[in-house]
Amino acid sequence: MIRASLAFATTLAFSTAAFAAESGDWIATWAASPQPIWGADFLAPVKVPRNFWNQTLREVASISLGGNKIRLVVSNVYGDTPLPIDAAHVALAGPDGSIQAGSDHAVTFDGEPGVVIPPGAEWISDPVDFKVDPLSKLAVSLYFKGVVPVTTTHWEGRDTAYITAGDTTSAETIKPSSTMTAKPMLTGILVDAPSDAKAVVAFGDSITDGDGSKPDQTHRWPDFLAKRIVKEGLPMTVVNEGISGARVLTDRMGTNALARFDHDVIAQPHASTVILMMGINDIGWPEMILDPNAKEPTAKEITDGYQQIIERAHAHGLRILGATLTPFEDTFKGGPLEGYYNPEKEKIREAVNDFIRNSGEFDGVIDFDAIVRDPSNPKHTKAEYNSGDNLHPNDAAYEAMAGAIDLNMPKGNK
Repeated sequence: MIRASLAFATTLAFSTAAFAAESGDWIATWAASPQPIWGADFLAPVKVPRNFWNQTLREVASISLGGNKIRLVVSNVYGDTPLPIDAAHVALAGPDGSIQAGSDHAVTFDGEPGVVIPPGAEWISDPVDFKVDPLSKLAVSLYFKGVVPVTTTHWEGRDTAYITAGDTTSAETIKPSSTMTAKPMLTGILVDAPSDAKAVVAFGDSITDGDGSKPDQTHRWPDFLAKRIVKEGLPMTVVNEGISGARVLTDRMGTNALARFDHDVIAQPHASTVILMMGINDIGWPEMILDPNAKEPTAKEITDGYQQIIERAHAHGLRILGATLTPFEDTFKGGPLEGYYNPEKEKIREAVNDFIRNSGEFDGVIDFDAIVRDPSNPKHTKAEYNSGDNLHPNDAAYEAMAGAIDLNMPKGNK
């Protein structure tokens, strides 16, 4: 599966270039990094149905930069059989799975209402003439007539998705049979790009993915960063490629950072800056129920992974900013996941943060640790910023983290 994903990164880059030549320039304004469905030997629920059958999936996505045209990116990267989509529509999202009146647009694929996506591939739709404002919430509806296995998803969606019986892709209001917060199959939304547009890619784990923020509120730190950028009128998108549970060196809830970097970052059109915040799961998972047989990595093994990512970013002309790992003392204390934190793991986090701050390898440093830590106990998150599990920030913390980013860094001026 890793080989398929890496191979597709090249395909996507060439495909995007070809589309741009044919019908204008494009930039990602929203993304969700694809993940495989894990097996029953891992304790986290998969959140998605086993398959769809004569059902419509309506997903909500909060974009950053607006445009006059959009395209959808639909993924079968982790599928081992073709993925048939029988109809697709996009509209402005309303409350409770509804769409705003008069905003519905049919989506086509090479002039057809549906598409069959080969195993291991993604498919970019035709352009849709649909003017969308910055920070709009879009509803994307996909109809599956036959039995379609769910193999490619994004686990931590933070926006509610809705499943209905039959083809309801154009329905203004729906009566869902079920809901979920995962995002199957939809991995990107593109807009026609201004000539000077740039994409900032947030490449991280659950803290980038927004765990701990309120669902349906668009309160992840990359969301707050996008709001700042729009307020400043900058021609920049923020593309969130965080995966809950992601690690630099090891697979499980998604492939490791080194394996997915090409697809999630380098292949993004107009990518100019990547913000890397990852490594706390490499430290926390081993020797407890999430990965009981794993050997605890050293700080050097994690930072060696950083070095590889830095080298690859620079080889493709990208700036890379390192974000420090936030405090995690008492994470999951008293629950079945206790053991994620211990004093020896804390020493590794401190060593990794020292590398981020002082090695000079990154093009800039964003000190999230300094923003959220408790001054009286720097190993612990401030009470007002703690979501409750001692690991993930809350909405207020995510807003403060985004507010601490000097916008000259992603612009390339610092």
